[in-house]
Amino acid sequence: QVQLVESGGGLVQAGGSLRLSCAASGRTFRSYNMGWFRQAPGKEREFVAAISWSGSTTFYSDSVRGRFTISRDNAKNTVYLQMNSLKPEDTAVYYCAATTSSRVRAPDEYGYWGQGTQVTVSS
Repeated sequence: QVQLVESGGGLVQAGGSLRLSCAASGRTFRSYNMGWFRQAPGKEREFVAAISWSGSTTFYSDSVRGRFTISRDNAKNTVYLQMNSLKPEDTAVYYCAATTSSRVRAPDEYGYWGQGTQVTVSS
């Protein structure tokens, strides 16, 4: 069982930066691949980024590659999403999630989800 709590969302101007954190409970955190997803109003939840259990491999959607960086600290049971050069179209609720599957881009592969944190980018 893994419980996930996101933090770090907020309101930022276009071009600004935010860092999201996702704190996980449980001693098995390092067993999970971790992902970040987002959902804007009226849209489906979409993949943003993922990181392997060891932190050695990362994955990004085309829309955020080069602007966002995912990382993890297994000693702190925390995964991060550094978001730079934010755009209004990045506005969404951001969720972190945990999976043991290698299909890290598919939301259906994730069994554990946080409650989400709102990110709003103004133009």
